[in-house]
Amino acid sequence: MNERLFFLREQENLTQQELAEIFKVSRSLVSKWERDLITITLKQLNNYANYFNVSLDYIVGLSNNKYKTNNVQLDYNLVGKRLAEVREKNNLTLRKLADVLNTTSSTLSAYETGKVLIQTSFAITICSQYKVSLDWLCGRK
Repeated sequence: MNERLFFLREQENLTQQELAEIFKVSRSLVSKWERDLITITLKQLNNYANYFNVSLDYIVGLSNNKYKTNNVQLDYNLVGKRLAEVREKNNLTLRKLADVLNTTSSTLSAYETGKVLIQTSFAITICSQYKVSLDWLCGRK
């Protein structure tokens, strides 16, 4: 993922500092995202997709297609509903999916009820393993 974050920024001739100011974060945080030292939050990943007008799937490497998407603000309830849809479609209990993600059933329940936004790494794992689009999961298409 870091290469695409770097590439998108470089393609627009933006410095890390300029991008940090746009997203209201520190320059060092942008650097850590680009070097994969920390995982970007799904909310900030969505901001990248909105700003650079590309899909989440492209940014995280689930697709090589940069297709344009509408600017979307994440709806935690919709993300949770779609997460539950994926789980149910694949006949998984909360416990089974929690085990796949190496988390707890209560954490997964908080995601599904929209109380908390799912972690980026968990969302990517679900999309990869169960063949769904991150853009779809996040309500971008």
